[in-house]
Amino acid sequence: MPEREERKRLEAELSGFLTEGEMETEDQDAAVRRRLAPRTEIRIQTSIDPIVEETARYRKMAKEVDNRYDGYLSRVNDKKKTEE
Repeated sequence: MPEREERKRLEAELSGFLTEGEMETEDQDAAVRRRLAPRTEIRIQTSIDPIVEETARYRKMAKEVDNRYDGYLSRVNDKKKTEE
């Protein structure tokens, strides 16, 4: 029987802790923003353009029918000339 009384006493004490005082609430918008993962963007600066390198390799293997990458290559080459 003493265990039962101890259990009731502990439950009453816990109930008192949980119900006494003012309930703490937090702003929903702030809580949501805090839980969101920050947006990250990883950029790697390279000395060579992988698209230009890949296009050059493909052009060694086969002829390009519509020359759709010529515009991109000319823009890249123009940028290189202005940087130098």
